[in-house]
Amino acid sequence: MKKKITVPDILACKGKNKVPTMITCYDYTNAKLVDESDIDMILVGDSMGMTMMGYNGTVGVTLDDIIYHTKHVVAGAPNTFVIGDMPFGSYNVSIEDAIRSANRIFMEGGCDCVKLEGGTEVAPIIKAIVNAGIPVCGHIGLTPQTVAMMGGFKVQGKSLEAAQELLDSARAIAEAGAFMVVLEGIPAVVANAITEKANIPTVGIGAGAGCDMQVLVAQDLLGMNEWVPKFVKKYVDLHSIVIGAYNEYVKESNERVFPSEPYQYNAKIEGIENLK
Repeated sequence: MKKKITVPDILACKGKNKVPTMITCYDYTNAKLVDESDIDMILVGDSMGMTMMGYNGTVGVTLDDIIYHTKHVVAGAPNTFVIGDMPFGSYNVSIEDAIRSANRIFMEGGCDCVKLEGGTEVAPIIKAIVNAGIPVCGHIGLTPQTVAMMGGFKVQGKSLEAAQELLDSARAIAEAGAFMVVLEGIPAVVANAITEKANIPTVGIGAGAGCDMQVLVAQDLLGMNEWVPKFVKKYVDLHSIVIGAYNEYVKESNERVFPSEPYQYNAKIEGIENLK
């Protein structure tokens, strides 16, 4: 059984070769599988809007959605560090509202920290949540909650000025008390520079191999969808495997091959043929 990591463990991984790994997860069954694997961290992300709910983005995910899924993931993965995502609308009204939202995710969800999107502008919010006793993970670069302002899911930080802004954001987030930061959808060279110059661990998704750690959406890594983003490597093709299994079940059911003897309950009942 693996040992559950802590915030100090994550901070200590900065610049190390062997570092924690992260995957998204949204339910008890898959959380159990993650807990039995070597993966150290689960992000209960608002990406559930697209992967579990069929939305076109993450904005429709509510605070109650996050709490509901987080507590079931925590139940299934007691030996894995769990991060609860703060959804759109849960921290952009006021600092007091943000603390209330973080408290609910942390207390009702039972996770180990919360994550929120944004750069320098959210540093005061991060500081307030940390001061309230809740560890915070930042998230900069391509921030899915604000893709409407970005013109879609587009790579960020492609100019020197934009790269400097991202580095400034990473530093502001760290100064506010965040213990790690997700870098999403930015050029590898920019992620490398941020990782080198920021004093907290970076977690890359579509940001190259130079980040301290990596995170992927489980459904992408497992090949559950035919299309995946450019930065995703499919480690297995579950899409084909699952559909093949479903079709084989239909075939065997129609041919009365299933359920065969090993899958039946049998009993010797005298006179069964006389039932009327």
